[in-house]
Amino acid sequence: MRVPVIVDLSSSLSPSPSPPTAPRRRAVPAAATTIAAVHTVLPPHRYAQEDLTEPIGDLCLSPGANRAVLRRLHASAGVRTRHLALPIERYAGLGDFGQSNDAWMAAGLQLGEEALTGALKKAGLRPADVDLLVCASSTGVAAPSLDARLAGRMGMRSDVKRLPVFGLGCVAGAAGLARVHDYLRGHPDDTAVLLTVELCSLTLQQRDDSRANLVAGALFGDGAAALVARGSGSGSGSGCAGPGAAGPSVVATRSRLYPDTERLLGWDIGADGFRVVIDAGVPGIVREHFGRHLRAFLAEHGLTTDDIGTWMCHPGGPRVLSAVTDTLGLPGDALDSAWRSLAAVGNMSSASVLHILQSIRESRRPEPGTWAMLMAMGPGFCSELVLLRW
Repeated sequence: MRVPVIVDLSSSLSPSPSPPTAPRRRAVPAAATTIAAVHTVLPPHRYAQEDLTEPIGDLCLSPGANRAVLRRLHASAGVRTRHLALPIERYAGLGDFGQSNDAWMAAGLQLGEEALTGALKKAGLRPADVDLLVCASSTGVAAPSLDARLAGRMGMRSDVKRLPVFGLGCVAGAAGLARVHDYLRGHPDDTAVLLTVELCSLTLQQRDDSRANLVAGALFGDGAAALVARGSGSGSGSGCAGPGAAGPSVVATRSRLYPDTERLLGWDIGADGFRVVIDAGVPGIVREHFGRHLRAFLAEHGLTTDDIGTWMCHPGGPRVLSAVTDTLGLPGDALDSAWRSLAAVGNMSSASVLHILQSIRESRRPEPGTWAMLMAMGPGFCSELVLLRW
């Protein structure tokens, strides 16, 4: 994205003013963080969307209730298949929040370990090489947290730094990468790992026919993803194995909170666990604010949207993806990677944007020097932008 045009006008006291200087790009800052590997793990229970519609209706609706809205939501969600933490027939037996959370813990530890193992293997590293482990999940709670339990069972060092993150929801994949980058700028010899574990299906509320619960039941899927990042002094990528080992690099990040939007997205937490909050106003906020803020961020680095060769956007749903495309004036295929991820696995909350990044690294890797934007939105209401270069 292009740096703002800087015009140098000579002083009005000069007898022969110099003409404005030509537009000039700012120097690209030295990258402090290289993404060495990304690995996504999906639960084994995979379903076609049409095969989930009626079982989810049995869970959420009263017997004999009209299912027209439910069926319409499932048909229009942009999802073809999803993976669930449990076989669909087991969800009716989750009688309370404690049982759902226990299921989150068991499946989350298994998927988290698989994601971490796969990412470290791709990066050519061992668990003992990890200096910082950031673990994001907003679909269950535990103390000790998932990262503490995984560090010991995987053989990480006893002095590994840990940061469990709850409450960022869908934005946590992008925000987690941004915070890892912040850490590595101050610890350039270190290796940091971001783990996201989201088992959204375990938050589905039984006998709740609210539109928000029905939307969640049509849109969200389960999965975990891990990202390995290395600082500029760690020999970034030098020991990496596997596809797309070198890069991309994080150039800059930007966080944004939108005032008076706390009730747009998130959880109401009560005796039954996590009751989803999804307001229909989210696409409107995206159209009103997101494009302006993203363009300003790009301009600080001498870039415009035309300079971005690869867009990686959290697949918040069809209306959100359309709003992002419209407000940024993007070509119709710019967010194809997000649409493909949504169709294949649904919205996996914080893990989705890492799933998209892995797909691009390993299947459609951009040419060296290509600018990329990784972005997500979540509770707050907030957005996170990560400017990358391949």
